Amino acid sequence: MPISHRTIETNGIRMHVAEAGEGPAVLLCHGFPEAWHSWRHQMQALAAAGYCAIAPDMRGYGGTEAPASVADYTLLHLVGDMVGLLDALAIPQAVIAGHDWGAPVAWNAALLRPDRFRAVAGLSVPYAPRGPASPFDLLRRAGRHRFYQLYFQAPGVADNELRRDPAATLRRTFFTLSGDVPEAQRWNPDLPEAGFLASLAEPPALPAWLPEAELALYVDTFRRTGFRGGLNWYRNIERNWELMAPFAGAKVGVPACFIAGGRDPVLGWAGRAVAALPQTVPGLRGTTLIETAGHWVQQEAAAEVNAALLGFLKGL
Repeated sequence: MPISHRTIETNGIRMHVAEAGEGPAVLLCHGFPEAWHSWRHQMQALAAAGYCAIAPDMRGYGGTEAPASVADYTLLHLVGDMVGLLDALAIPQAVIAGHDWGAPVAWNAALLRPDRFRAVAGLSVPYAPRGPASPFDLLRRAGRHRFYQLYFQAPGVADNELRRDPAATLRRTFFTLSGDVPEAQRWNPDLPEAGFLASLAEPPALPAWLPEAELALYVDTFRRTGFRGGLNWYRNIERNWELMAPFAGAKVGVPACFIAGGRDPVLGWAGRAVAALPQTVPGLRGTTLIETAGHWVQQEAAAEVNAALLGFLKGL
């Protein structure tokens, strides 16, 4: 199925959007460090099944604008971008799916605007309602001062480290957080003193799910844009916690599903949130755990993810 591209105006920024197919809209939100084409396999499957698949470069990524201010990357901005995208395309309602950082965008879009997002699929990152203490306070109390999200906070530090060699950064990130990495090299989110890259293993060869041509697309993108835009999402974690105070403990009411890889290191600290999904997301239709996959589940296990997504959509 052909994939078309255009640039739209949404929520005060210019956004690059990829589209495939015709029919009910499914909006696909990527994570870090990715781009619209992380959904390439799902776009083809959705289009072939009679849906319109829409995959933007999210705020700060790829062909979409990257505002200068860190404060312009809050969850409210990101959800607002998705609402504005629907407005720009004259789409009254969509199902929204998100992977990695795109998952909190999708979950909160469904929470805040159920009138526009009639169902939600979260990949790799479960919904977690706002708690009574900030996420970083909890990490510091636990003595986890080298947790990667804390390392990402200082502007310029991780930005410069990751941009020094985008090919090595992306190759090692995709491999080490995937299901292909040997157990002894599985990613530890509590970083060594040398920084983020020191926590990542060099792959002996690219995984089968990431051909050289696909990696090159990522490398070309981040060589051009750098990593600042994506890192600014992390720099709003505390601000997001403050802004979401009116929604403390709120539940996602629309139909939902959760899909993750069984070897995803994120499950190591998000396992409780996954177990709590039947309570925090009362409309949960099911959880799909793909045992051999890691964090990049829709790329590592495209056929299984496609089957889970299409099954969920057909049941709506």
